Amino acid sequence: SGSDAIEQQDVRDPTAPMRRLQFRLRSGPCDPVVVLGAGPYGLAGAAHLRGAGIDVRCFGEPLEYWRAQMPEGMLLRSGRRATHIADPGRELTIDRYELDAHAVMRRPSLKRDEFVDYGLWFQRHAVPTLDRRKVTSVTAAPGGFAVTLSDGEELRASRVVVAAGLAPFARRPQVFESLPAELVSHSCEYGDLAVLSGKDVVVVGAGQSALESAALLHERGASVEVLARAPIRWLPDDTLVAAAPVKRSRFTISPPPTDVGGRLTGWIAATPDVFRCTPRATRPWVSFRCIQPAGSGWLRPKLEAAQISVGVSVVAAAERGGRAWLRLSDGSERTVDHVLLGTGYAIDVAKYPFLAPDLIERIATTGGYPRLGPGLESSVPGLHFLGAPAALSFGPIMRFVVGTWYAAPALACRIQGRRQPPIRFAFYH
Repeated sequence: SGSDAIEQQDVRDPTAPMRRLQFRLRSGPCDPVVVLGAGPYGLAGAAHLRGAGIDVRCFGEPLEYWRAQMPEGMLLRSGRRATHIADPGRELTIDRYELDAHAVMRRPSLKRDEFVDYGLWFQRHAVPTLDRRKVTSVTAAPGGFAVTLSDGEELRASRVVVAAGLAPFARRPQVFESLPAELVSHSCEYGDLAVLSGKDVVVVGAGQSALESAALLHERGASVEVLARAPIRWLPDDTLVAAAPVKRSRFTISPPPTDVGGRLTGWIAATPDVFRCTPRATRPWVSFRCIQPAGSGWLRPKLEAAQISVGVSVVAAAERGGRAWLRLSDGSERTVDHVLLGTGYAIDVAKYPFLAPDLIERIATTGGYPRLGPGLESSVPGLHFLGAPAALSFGPIMRFVVGTWYAAPALACRIQGRRQPPIRFAFYH
């Protein structure tokens, strides 16, 4: 865990606790906390810091990733109860937005555009001082960090909170490296899939992103085949009338209000402090059970006309006559106009382009994930990571909007210098 890593570092370096104390003393009130990113985690983190009276500056375009790199027409897999963004007053909920905007949002899950509208409303109320410039560089400086903005302005920061999202981490299997960019792309590259209308497209993957992209492509007139290594795992169809609740005994565990994981794994994930206490050998099992590839049931009828080939993978790829030629593991071949990768993400914080190389070298990582301690603080004092990069240390809930209910207050608590509570839930309640 992140705390174990920091404790081990202190054993190797007995001066580490004193250096952290000196860091806190040198980082005076004149230097703000800088939050990089204005998605759900960045906005929630900045909102909680503002609520705690901490001088904070938040940079980035609000909900940029959701607006530009998630396809138009998509539905969120999580229900609305797990889609409220955390604010310190616990008031800026989707229900409150509906009242203010005189809007009626889809139930039980929101459309992408509905969530974007809610997120922009949240930003206006919770982080009205958002600065839309981008951060281009973060380097270590005496007592904190030096931050450079896209227009060349430089400022000092006592702490830096990285909530910069998933964009640099799109997983691209090596077999597709031989294909030019016009023949292969990742599902995260599209705000509108209309550019692939009418084309023959192979979609690689068995998760929500791959399956929903295939359904949206089919609606736009593309000829689609989905290639999946394993049978598709389907979740319930949220467009159907919910069945009457089954009467359970008092000993039955109800699922957590996160829409992540099962009854046991879901509650472990919904309580990051419990996740951190589980045996290390058990954590990958919990994480996999929570994020294993699956598709929402409402997609099944939309994919009836699409071909779904399971138990196969691409073993070779090349350009032939301006098209993508593929050889599959079963020996069959395909020649298509485009390959769309719904292959998820591989976290590696070294790929954040704004982190200086000497800073990256000081971040203790495991498999690209930063090892984080209380307040989601890395091995570099004052450098915090929110969102998916925190999943190794705090569990798979950090990949979902609902995780803001743990991450944001934990961040504020750490920066205030207050002791963390023994248990904090990662959902609105």
